Amino acid sequence: MLKSNKLVNKTPRMTILSEDDKEQIYDASLEILQHTGVKIDLEEARDIFADAGARVDGDMVHIPPCLVNEAVKKAPKKILMYDRNGELAMRLGGKNSYFGSGTDVPRTLDENGEMRQTNAEDIAKWARLCDGLDNIDFSSPIGLLRKQPENIQDLLEARQVMANTTKPVMFCSWDDRGTKDIFDMAAIAVGGEEQLKAKPYIVHYIEPVTPLSHSKEVAAQVIFGAKNNLPTIYTPMPSAGAVSPMTLAGSIALGLAESLTGITLAQLVQEGAPMVTGGIYSILDMKTSGFVYGGPEFGLMNAAVTEMAQYLGLPMFGTAGVTDSKVVDTQAAIEATFNIVTQSLAGANLVHDVGYLSSGLLYSYDQLTISDEIIGMTKRIMKGIDTSKENLATDLVQEVGPKGNFLSTSHTMDNFKKEHWQPTLMDRHNFEAWEKEGSKTMGERIHEKSTKILETHEPEALDEDKQEELDAIIEEEKENREVRY
Repeated sequence: MLKSNKLVNKTPRMTILSEDDKEQIYDASLEILQHTGVKIDLEEARDIFADAGARVDGDMVHIPPCLVNEAVKKAPKKILMYDRNGELAMRLGGKNSYFGSGTDVPRTLDENGEMRQTNAEDIAKWARLCDGLDNIDFSSPIGLLRKQPENIQDLLEARQVMANTTKPVMFCSWDDRGTKDIFDMAAIAVGGEEQLKAKPYIVHYIEPVTPLSHSKEVAAQVIFGAKNNLPTIYTPMPSAGAVSPMTLAGSIALGLAESLTGITLAQLVQEGAPMVTGGIYSILDMKTSGFVYGGPEFGLMNAAVTEMAQYLGLPMFGTAGVTDSKVVDTQAAIEATFNIVTQSLAGANLVHDVGYLSSGLLYSYDQLTISDEIIGMTKRIMKGIDTSKENLATDLVQEVGPKGNFLSTSHTMDNFKKEHWQPTLMDRHNFEAWEKEGSKTMGERIHEKSTKILETHEPEALDEDKQEELDAIIEEEKENREVRY
C-alpha cells in the first residue's frame, strides 16, 4: 500500500485559543501582577518576594515579569504520582487526563436518597467507591466533617481516604501545621518520608481568594510544599461577573495571575518545586446569583485554561463530572458529559470534582458512578482510530471476500476487546430482553452498581498498625492544635 507524507492524528483534540490569544492572556496576567499587584498576608512570603526583587508596599506585592518567567521555566513540566504501594499511577503534564473526586462538600446525598451532613463513614465509603471504579484515578476527602472538632477535621478526612483506597490522594488542610500532619500521615502509609518524597502519593489542593488575595495559611502551605517536594495545586475559583471580570478572557487572565503567584513563590523557595496550575473557572448566573457548574461557559473556560497551562508547559488541574442539578437525572448526565468531554479534548491533567451535584454543594455516589461510565466512553473516543496496516485489514478483506463473515475470524477475536468499548450501565439489549431483565431504568442500574461496589468491594487495607499511627497523630492534634483565621 502506497503511503506518502502520512500525518498521524490518532487522539482527537479541540482548540479554543490561538497562539496570539494565549500570548495576550499571559501578557495580561503579567501586567496584573506587576501593576495591580497581589495582596499577600504572610510576612515570610512577602520577604521572599522582596529578596528576589519584587516591590513590596505594605501587604501588596508587585511581581515583575522576569520573576514569573523564570519561575515558569523552573517549575517541573511533568509530575509523577504514585499509589499507596509505590506503583506509578498518573503522569501529570502534557495532555494526559486523569479523573477523580473533589473535597470539602458540605452535604452528602447518600445511598438511601437522604441529603444530610457528611460523617466519617461517608468519606470512607466514598474512597471505597472510588477504589472500585475503573475510570476513577484518584480519590479525596469528599465531605466536610462539621460535627468533628475543627482542629482535626482535615486530618480525619485525609485519614479516612488513605485507609480505604490505594489510589493517589488529593487533600486540603486548614493551615501549614495540618499540611505537615497529613504529610506525616502519608509518610506512615507509604513506609517513610523519603519514600513519600521520592514517590509522591498525595497532592495538596490550595486556593487563593479571588480576586488577588493570598492568605497567611495558603502562603505558608505553598512554602511547606516547596520545601518537602509535595505536589501542590495552586488554583483560583473565579466567578465571572462576581469576583472576576464578566468577560471570560478577563476572568482567565485574573485567575492565571493568581496561580502564577503561588507558582512563583514556590520556585523562589525551592527550584523545581512540583506545582500544578489550573482552577475552577465559571460564571455568576445573573438570575440566581449562583456559581454555574453545568453551563457551556464552564467547559469553555476550563478548556481555555488548560490550553494556557500547556502554553506555559505546566501540569493542569481541571474540573469535570459536575452539574448544577440537585439529583442524578437527565440534566446531571448532560452537564457532566459535556464537561468531561471538553476537559478530555483539551487535555487537562488532574480533573477533579467528579460526583458533584448542586453546583458543588452536594455529592452523590450515583453521580460518581454514572460519571465513571461517561469517562469510560470518553476515553474510548480519545483513543482515536489506529490506521496501521493490521487495523486497515485489507488482507483480511481479500481473504473473506464478498458476502463473507468476519465474526469467526481470529482477527475479530484478537481485536474486539481493544477496539470496542463495553458499557457497564448503558443498555443495548432488544426490547424483549430488556423487559426480561426487569425493565430497569438508567437510574436503577446506576444505583445497583453503586450499591454493589459499596457492599462487596474490599480495597487493599492499610495495615492496622499504620492506621493506629495515623490515629495517634489525630489524637495528639486534638489536644494541642489550634486553628485560627
